[in-house]
Amino acid sequence: MAGFFAGRRSGAQDPRRRRLRGRIDANIVVLAAAPIFCLRGGTTSGTGVSDSDSLGGEPPGHGAEPVIHHRHSATVTRPGLDERGSVFFAAVEMTRMPMILTDPRQGDNPIIFANRAFQDLTGYEEAELVGRNCRFLQGPQTNRETVRELREAVEARQSISTEILNYKRDGTPFWNGIFIGPVYDEAGDLLYFFASQLDVTRRRNSEQAFRQAQKMESIGQLTAGLAHDFNNLLQVISGNLEMARGHVTADRPLRQIGNAARAAERGAKLTKQLLAFARKTRLEPTSFGLNALVLAFAEVIENTLGAGIVLRLELTPGLPPTVLDRTHLEMALLNVLINARDAMPEGGPVTIVTEAVEIGPGEQGLKPGPYVRLRVRDEGEGMPAHVAERATEPFFSTKGPNKGTGLGLAMVHGFVQQSLGRLTIESRPGTGTTVSMLFPASAGEAGAFGGEAGGDPRIGHETILVAEDSDDVRALARDYLESLGYRVLVARDGDEALRVVEAGTAFDLLFSDIVMPGSLNGLRLAEEARRRRPGLPVLLTTGYNEELVAEGPQAPTMDVLGKPYRKAELADRIRAALDRGGAPRTSPGEPHHG
Repeated sequence: MAGFFAGRRSGAQDPRRRRLRGRIDANIVVLAAAPIFCLRGGTTSGTGVSDSDSLGGEPPGHGAEPVIHHRHSATVTRPGLDERGSVFFAAVEMTRMPMILTDPRQGDNPIIFANRAFQDLTGYEEAELVGRNCRFLQGPQTNRETVRELREAVEARQSISTEILNYKRDGTPFWNGIFIGPVYDEAGDLLYFFASQLDVTRRRNSEQAFRQAQKMESIGQLTAGLAHDFNNLLQVISGNLEMARGHVTADRPLRQIGNAARAAERGAKLTKQLLAFARKTRLEPTSFGLNALVLAFAEVIENTLGAGIVLRLELTPGLPPTVLDRTHLEMALLNVLINARDAMPEGGPVTIVTEAVEIGPGEQGLKPGPYVRLRVRDEGEGMPAHVAERATEPFFSTKGPNKGTGLGLAMVHGFVQQSLGRLTIESRPGTGTTVSMLFPASAGEAGAFGGEAGGDPRIGHETILVAEDSDDVRALARDYLESLGYRVLVARDGDEALRVVEAGTAFDLLFSDIVMPGSLNGLRLAEEARRRRPGLPVLLTTGYNEELVAEGPQAPTMDVLGKPYRKAELADRIRAALDRGGAPRTSPGEPHHG
């Protein structure tokens, strides 16, 4: 009888399991046992069974425990299955709860009866079930410990309720919630084992998705904090290397500085991937069509995939636009495509599919409405279920040493989640992998794909108030700005910067870190400064910021510069913020404070 489910023995102390066994047992008594089975141990009261009700959902009455008369065994007065014309046998056949009966007196305890609900559940006909032990429903992912618990309970003639991963006739796995109990004759001899079951796959998947979401959120919080600290360190390293390069002329030191600078750039890219996974990057969404993006990006894709990969496009015409960060979507698509390429070392086809999808109510984690889906399908080696489940975890990789960071799909997952979409991975060994990104559709019109304006940064002469709690980063920002011709005031935190504002000291722009100790972070400092100085240009900087990610800038004229930044990037953003803010508020001849 060891062919059913994963969980606890009937003697376990989990109250949710005790309620499960009691409810299912009571239902068995009412539906299957009344005129034939005489139950030991008093009277019984029947109760209906549903997926949520029978699998650990809280009982009514604000958490009060219901009185359940547990039934661990039954006695029959007329053994055999001859009375199939009775109303109670009809009830067993008509119920939606799958039920079977096995005969432990025969070798291997075979199934001798299976109702129609069990046949519907498994896909087998009764003739294919009768005479076989239930273990044939097991498969490669069935928990061996659960099988052992079931076997021991049957050998000890004990009842047991548990859950196990079984497989249908077509190979589809499903989670089976099962209760097994012995049936005796009046002399006390064991005649049968009765088993009722319930397909609990949907509930198990929901629980697994919830646990995975909690796990990813915890990892994301840790990852974002580490990335923020590393960005401050990288800012100091890369910034000072950049400044040092301007004072060195010898070839060898220049090469060494260049090597160190390139390593710092790789570190910066790594922290960006970490922040993307943690959903702590600031997205800049625009409206565009998926088809237009794929077509515009096709040449880059083909060059990345190489000669051995055949790129196929299946683009549904007339898709509604979507509002996403185009750059991050391109990065996500490229990461998925690289994984597809690596899954086919001998080459093969990779297909990009776009399609419109309508999501109805009840779809967990998604609002109902129109969506667009971007799918990448390969014909590689595929992944077993336990690998696919971990594919979006940061640093998890099956590619081996020096063949990837394990951050590609983690970054994709973070971007899709932050964009209010859903990432799904369908894969089986030998059948390839399909990665789907689902995004909300937009009712607006798609914008055009254009290039970004460039130009050399202009030298300034205005006064900048720098608020930064890191001494090294603050010193670097001051060096950058002074080398660009600006005059600089510095503050060690938001409170000190606000005192400069309240003192009436003249300056033209506030350049502030967001995450600072004290009562004022960068966002609140900007709000308070603008309350006292309406129209004050503000440029914020951060390794990450959850409030900005969730809500965007607090005002249209507030800009954010990510760390680590280069001198040229700082120059461009300072100049742009000053130009948007209007005329300077100080003249070149005024003194400055440091």
